[in-house]
Amino acid sequence: MLTLTSSIVQILASRLTTYQQSGLLRQLKIAGSLVDFCSNDYLGFARSFALKKAIQQAYTNHSSALTGATGSRLLAGQTALADELEHNLATFYRTESALIFNSGYDANLGLLACLPKVGDTLLTDELIHASMIDGARLSYATRHRFRHNDLVDLEEKLKQATQNRQDGQIFVGVESVYSMDGDMAPLEKLVDLCDEYGAGLLVDEAHATGVYGPNGEGLVVALGLQERVLARVHTFGKALGVHGAAIVGPTILRDYLINFARSFVYTTALPPHSLLAIHCAHEQLQTDSQARAHLYERLDYFRQQVSERLSGSSWTDSPSPIQCLLVPGNDQARKVASEAQQVGLDVRAILSPTVPVGQERLRLCLHAFNTTDEIDLLITILQSALSLKNSN
Repeated sequence: MLTLTSSIVQILASRLTTYQQSGLLRQLKIAGSLVDFCSNDYLGFARSFALKKAIQQAYTNHSSALTGATGSRLLAGQTALADELEHNLATFYRTESALIFNSGYDANLGLLACLPKVGDTLLTDELIHASMIDGARLSYATRHRFRHNDLVDLEEKLKQATQNRQDGQIFVGVESVYSMDGDMAPLEKLVDLCDEYGAGLLVDEAHATGVYGPNGEGLVVALGLQERVLARVHTFGKALGVHGAAIVGPTILRDYLINFARSFVYTTALPPHSLLAIHCAHEQLQTDSQARAHLYERLDYFRQQVSERLSGSSWTDSPSPIQCLLVPGNDQARKVASEAQQVGLDVRAILSPTVPVGQERLRLCLHAFNTTDEIDLLITILQSALSLKNSN
């Protein structure tokens, strides 16, 4: 058995101690039985008995399916089931083709790492998800960030990129609904700018999938922009309650990713059970209109209560189920979250450096299954905690 040398152990321990002393040490905590105000299970699909039963039945019906994929899609992992699912996903998301990835992280990593090449320019919103940031870091393109949702700043960088490029291409990366603020990208104006400067728009739809669009197809489809966006990333581990992701767009993009996206080429594929789960979740999304209706009702009720009872507090400008209360300071944010947890509400603090110093917050997620009584209790606890904080 290999053992780490004492010097390496000491270095790791020292780094962790420094992190702990700074109040930044992360630990794994089981969610338990608290009322959920923190997960991304917006529609309650992850706890849906109907979806669970449908997945079990689908797996039973595919009695010949293996328990594992046994290899990458380019080797033993390619199946008729995967092909059929991707065809159905392309139809659902109103585009030419889809390519399944093992997670949204893998999808963003592969897309941004392989699409912009040497000589290209990649412009990304400063608040994109870590998976997009990591993909951008692996790219050999020239990279610049633009101020969050700032079209003037983006256009200035597009002008510079246009002037400086020779044969290179320009790509712009954004989220449709931002995971830490809950606000939305100005997609209609973004596609106009990208069209004007000949840039390809890449949109991470992780927190819009299942929530927006006629049947949950995302914000791009809700706005009728699917023909003007080069690539969309849809993840299935949030509102759809299962796992995996897909990049959707033109067929030529799919062919390119199969050849150059390393997070697709060099990983074991999703097993048949996961593919069937994705299929069943999309079927339920199209038949269960009540879940989204309930989500919108709860969101409207929450925002009304905030307006009436917490009007003096600081919130991000979010129309989405992600509602963020700014509580500056890691200790203060933790304290308010702890008070909510003590009365049975699963509320989590988002601390720096995950968010900038001074913008620490409670990231509250509304769900179709939250009750008005639970929301009332949450508002009361926040009132009490903020009043106590302001009096100190």
